[in-house]
Amino acid sequence: MPPAKKSAGAQAELFNASSAKEIRDILWKTADRLRGSLDAAQYKEFVLGLIFLKYVSDAFEERRTELAKELAEEGIAEERLEEFLEDRDEYAGHNVFWVPEEARWSWIAAHAKSQGVGRLLDNAMDEIMRENAALTGVLPKIFNQDRVDQKVLGGLVDLISDARFSGNGDKLAQDVLGEVYEYFLGNFARAEGKKGGEFYTPRCVVQLLVEVLEPYEGRVYDPCCGSGGMFVQAGKFIEAHAGHKSDIYVHGQELNERTWRLAKMNLAINGIDGNLAARWGNTFDDDKHPDLKADFVLANPPFNIKEWPRNESDPRWKYGVPPKSNANYAWLQHIISKLGERGTAGVVLANGSMSSQQSGEGEIRQALVEADLVACMIALPSQLFRTTQIPACLWFLAKDKTPQGGKRLTDRRGEILFIDARGMGEMVDRTERILTEADISKIAGAYHAWRGTASAREAGLAYADEPGFCFSADKETVRSHGYVLTPGRYVGAAEAEEENAEAVTGKIAALTAELFALFDKSDDLARTVRKQLRRIDG
Repeated sequence: MPPAKKSAGAQAELFNASSAKEIRDILWKTADRLRGSLDAAQYKEFVLGLIFLKYVSDAFEERRTELAKELAEEGIAEERLEEFLEDRDEYAGHNVFWVPEEARWSWIAAHAKSQGVGRLLDNAMDEIMRENAALTGVLPKIFNQDRVDQKVLGGLVDLISDARFSGNGDKLAQDVLGEVYEYFLGNFARAEGKKGGEFYTPRCVVQLLVEVLEPYEGRVYDPCCGSGGMFVQAGKFIEAHAGHKSDIYVHGQELNERTWRLAKMNLAINGIDGNLAARWGNTFDDDKHPDLKADFVLANPPFNIKEWPRNESDPRWKYGVPPKSNANYAWLQHIISKLGERGTAGVVLANGSMSSQQSGEGEIRQALVEADLVACMIALPSQLFRTTQIPACLWFLAKDKTPQGGKRLTDRRGEILFIDARGMGEMVDRTERILTEADISKIAGAYHAWRGTASAREAGLAYADEPGFCFSADKETVRSHGYVLTPGRYVGAAEAEEENAEAVTGKIAALTAELFALFDKSDDLARTVRKQLRRIDG
């Protein structure tokens, strides 16, 4: 690989960057250029590991400076100052990891060229894991290897050193770093293609799940948590509604070791308390949270898994044994088994899950409907998932559709809300679509109005069926459709907008004039071609 250097232009751009968006865009552009011949999956561990190291180091230094100021104001004698600054409880109490001196970013940057950047980084990761039990086995020790271009690595260290993660308006350094980490996760998922979809769910889809469920407080669970994006978005939702991230406690599990590490780092960067288990493992035959009853479940399981660890006598298969050829209904039943008495869940699945009749799936779906566990079905637009062309939908499950006493919800027992969002969203490039804030607000608002939530009452929202968009169906209607849950079957066609005669006449006149102009152009072209042909014949 040819040596790669960070340009002076990138240094200047980062120094002058005034927003989190500018920082993340510049960092990604320059880091991607440094990548050279390294594949995205390998490079992802280097970059995200460095960003995490920078975060814990910056957070430690910020707390140390803050503590020194507090001690000075209290009149602590200078000879005792160092003793107090080394008190680990003063850091742990503020959710700050203890970072030994030789693991601090400033020390690494100062000694990288003289002592070898790869060795210093691996030692730093070791030291931080040794001093912080929550990070044991989490951080990557991959930097001091023959296959790693140390010049590229040095360029990355320089690049991240130049980024000013603090002083960005009213945003804390933690928030800026969290945005950068999330942005890099998304870009790496795109760069990895189909494989990248295993650890990343598009942000707009996660946001829609969270906005519908409104996880203000309680236990949040994700049985296939990927890089932890569901948890991060739940934390952002709470903060946006004047709450605190500590109002939720997250439980998660992940099958892939590398992705499990990314998730642990992601939660740490975003200041979210959680239990992702001591190790990675398969949810079906190695459930890491066997006794959990969650208030909310957010999940994007891998679609249509074949040959999954299947035990026909598993007590989770209360509504029917899922087929070995497809794990979709295994995921749904596992999630139901984790819900508390009033728990709710939002699950991303392939469209086939709404209508499949193969291998007993139709019977399981019927059982779920008759048990009144399905609250809402949403058909998503195409091209939201860059990593797969399989059309997707959202299942929303609820253990209790009653008014729930003081919550004063609308009684929706025996009903399912169907929402067809296939025509929503906008293309951000030739291959990828996103749901806009307005789209998410409309979909979530329809659900909240249907359920009669406090947020809907505060906004003055009242539910009404909207042809082509949403419809509330009773069980009898669902039975008449053979328990197929595809929203398009229920919502009908959108009502055509009426146009007055004057507008229609004007359109016809404009189109007629355009057509006559094209006829004239065609005649002119034909005359020119004939003239040229005669000249050739002559």
